[in-house]
Amino acid sequence: MKGLETEIKIEVLSFRGFRKRLKEAGFRIKHRRVFERNTIFETSPPTLRPSGCLVRLREAGSKFTITYKGPATVGKHKSREEVEFTVSDADAAYTFLMRLGYLPGFVYEKYRTEYSEIGSNGVVTLDETPIGIYAELEGEENWIDFTAKALGIADTDYLTASYGALYLRWCEREGIDPGHMRFA
Repeated sequence: MKGLETEIKIEVLSFRGFRKRLKEAGFRIKHRRVFERNTIFETSPPTLRPSGCLVRLREAGSKFTITYKGPATVGKHKSREEVEFTVSDADAAYTFLMRLGYLPGFVYEKYRTEYSEIGSNGVVTLDETPIGIYAELEGEENWIDFTAKALGIADTDYLTASYGALYLRWCEREGIDPGHMRFA
């Protein structure tokens, strides 16, 4: 599927409190909690990251997805081209990407639960990561702002950074050498 992804992240300080706000705002679980392993691939020498692009292989339960993300336009929200498709075999996809010259780089893990509300095209995901809990609001800009307000989120709390960037900030704050964002 090809399209334009528009999203923001927010740091969630109270997991239970945020889930309660989602329920009160009319959101229901669309996809139950699943473990995800995401591997970002890059060429050698690097050509994707310097141009603001990425290629990712996501393993989410028994669903495997390859994603290309184009350069981001960042303002209050982050928007970028996204081309995504599912594959039936993660190992074959991994090998396929390597044969095309892409090398595995940064790996990040999370547990993700996806929420939606009836009649809406937007989604809210609740991501439990090794560096904290984050929610992503993805949809049209007006929907994001309306939903954020309904959930008690100020636009000053919007984050447009990737999980890779959030991880590097966390490592710097904690005085840890960066590696992969994995659960111990």
